[in-house]
Amino acid sequence: MAEVKSHEFDRFVEKSSDLYKIFVIYGPDRGLVSERAALIAGKTGVSQDDPFAMLKLDVSDLQGDPGRLLDEVNSLGLFGGSKLVWLRGAANEKPLLDAMQALVDGPPPANILIVEAGDLKKGSGLRKIAEPSRSIAVIPCYADDVKTLNGLIDSELGSEGLRISQGARQRLLELLGGDRVASRNEIRKLALYCRGMGMVEEEHIDGIIGDASAVSADEAVDAILSGDLPGLHRAIQKVVSSKTPVFLVLQSCLKQFQLLDLMKAEMEEKKLQTAQVMMTLGRHIHFKRKPLIEKALRTWSSPALARETERLQAAILMSRQRQSLEPNIAFHTLMATAIQSSR
Repeated sequence: MAEVKSHEFDRFVEKSSDLYKIFVIYGPDRGLVSERAALIAGKTGVSQDDPFAMLKLDVSDLQGDPGRLLDEVNSLGLFGGSKLVWLRGAANEKPLLDAMQALVDGPPPANILIVEAGDLKKGSGLRKIAEPSRSIAVIPCYADDVKTLNGLIDSELGSEGLRISQGARQRLLELLGGDRVASRNEIRKLALYCRGMGMVEEEHIDGIIGDASAVSADEAVDAILSGDLPGLHRAIQKVVSSKTPVFLVLQSCLKQFQLLDLMKAEMEEKKLQTAQVMMTLGRHIHFKRKPLIEKALRTWSSPALARETERLQAAILMSRQRQSLEPNIAFHTLMATAIQSSR
């Protein structure tokens, strides 16, 4: 079995494309699955900007064309050289299993295949095919442990020239884990918030990652999700009058959209209903807010959630780079997001 353990991955990725042409990356940590797939793709030498060399597929693309994956993995590139076929959202779909079995039984493929899958149970179809094969690299992705999270904290804060106190580190560790991308995003927001301070303290953790002080940002976020522009204006006025930085509302809104994006992906990947995903990823949401979140999950599409998340992340970065314009940047961005909701 060519299974790559978590502590082996950093060494493995440097020589991955020399050793294997097929990679199956799976696990409950969706963010880590995506991050490791991207790292492997970057080491293949295939230009990700070249549409003739890079092909991204969703597993739903195989439903009407079950032979497509096998054809793409074995077809010759238009201008020579290997192609990269990158399949996302995989589980145990029959067209995928049939293609994987054919690849295992046949000669080495002409191109490189990366398969991103969800939390595959032991003995599931895809694992039963991939794990015994010496020609497939199997990379499980589980939630980060404390050692890995500490390394992530040091790496991200160190890139901004920041150190962190022991108390702040412990507080931060309590708030991270479960999803690598979400953890990295939280640490990067913290780094932006503390840029130029030298040392990260506990109050900074509570400020950027905890609740938006005594004045909850939920009212503003709920107005945004409802597309209620007058309600958002009133909520922002309350925040400003309490001397709470509007930036923290922007941060809370981003956190909400990241959760919605994660929940929506879980629904689509595992074919779940709204109520089912609310019982798992949404179990910590206050009961009064649950109907609003359920409505958002029904009305927002995955691409729209991704676009809005990028808009909010860009606004947070800009607000830290131009702190004198922070209130204006936050207000205009939140209004734009609310308008999208109203549509």
